[in-house]
Amino acid sequence: MIRLESAVIVEGKYDKITLQNIIDALIIPTDGFSIFKDKDKCRLIKRLAEKNGIIVMTDSDSAGTLIRAHIKNIAAGCEITNVYVPRLKGKEKRKTKAGKEGLLGVEGMEKEIILDALKKSGVIGEIQKQRSRKITKTDMFSLGFSGCEAASENRRSFLKHLDLPEGLTPNAMLDIINTFFTYEDFVSEVSKWRLEADKK
Repeated sequence: MIRLESAVIVEGKYDKITLQNIIDALIIPTDGFSIFKDKDKCRLIKRLAEKNGIIVMTDSDSAGTLIRAHIKNIAAGCEITNVYVPRLKGKEKRKTKAGKEGLLGVEGMEKEIILDALKKSGVIGEIQKQRSRKITKTDMFSLGFSGCEAASENRRSFLKHLDLPEGLTPNAMLDIINTFFTYEDFVSEVSKWRLEADKK
């Protein structure tokens, strides 16, 4: 597994599933053209881009090109690494027929092809930041963000404090927090949030 600090933006959940077998990173699906109307997800992508840059890996058809252009606008001025998969004819195994342009999407690419695309874009081989350790589900529980009566409200309040989408599930929050913080920084930010909450 290749560990990447930057979040990877893909089109759909099946693209995400394919990449999860190859890379260890936060992978955000746009849910196709839904990204054009999803303000919370757009804001999240911009925050991720500002933090560590983003990697964009959409399909190589016209729809993928439109989505890629939209993400470029969302994250204007931030570091964006574009990864392009080749335009290969075919259809994904789960589909009964090929897409509109008859091209394979990211989900249909072999591991070697994806690795080659990552190499060509310069993603593989980049120097990664050293982290003390990952934030875990146990940390989320011990800090009151899961497994207790106030967990949902705590998550909402803390995410609002961070200016992140407030409706994230514990697992989604955990993925994003691990992108933004080391364990020590996370604990420190939780302390700041609690101090501010106590003043209100």
